[in-house]
Amino acid sequence: MVGQSVLGACLRDDAITEVLSIGRSSCGRTHPKLRELLRKDLFSVDVPDAELAGYDACFFCLGVSSVGMNEADYTRLTYDLTLAWARPLARVNPGMAFFYVSGVGTGGKAMWARVKGKTENALMRCAFRRVYNFRPGFMRPTPGQQNVKWYYKGLGSLYPVLRILFPNRVSTMRDVGLAMIHSVLKGYPKQILEIKDINALAKP
Repeated sequence: MVGQSVLGACLRDDAITEVLSIGRSSCGRTHPKLRELLRKDLFSVDVPDAELAGYDACFFCLGVSSVGMNEADYTRLTYDLTLAWARPLARVNPGMAFFYVSGVGTGGKAMWARVKGKTENALMRCAFRRVYNFRPGFMRPTPGQQNVKWYYKGLGSLYPVLRILFPNRVSTMRDVGLAMIHSVLKGYPKQILEIKDINALAKP
């Protein structure tokens, strides 16, 4: 869901010249600067180095809900999968900036928060130029976006009010994408970005 908006932001931004989208199925978009790499099993990371070389950033937006999952299964799809891609990317592109979407509350006592925190810490030990851990909260979907969870659609209409009442607790999926792009172009002093940081970075 987040990845769709981030991809859209990348395709619209003139500063980005090439995008490689990696996923289980096609993103359903065509664009002159978009190339896709499809893997039915996302744990199959045996990709030739040439396929991954030459990129300035990785926006890692994969993730699953922890609802109904035990810690071992959630760890496999969160920690293990993220590091499975991060390690070869760091080897092929040590000058790359790596962006990981975790969530507000990461590092807390809840199972998902501990696993996400463990993932963030492991990424910051990888040999990337820079690692940015994004911790968004509620995000308003981008207009026209597909595959949006029903409760995001329902709460999206309340976003203008929520932004006034809780300016540092809500953002938009579009702003998450813009904040990632701006971090690559301008840099940012923090490696853990909370909602306030995301909203500030999204501004021109």
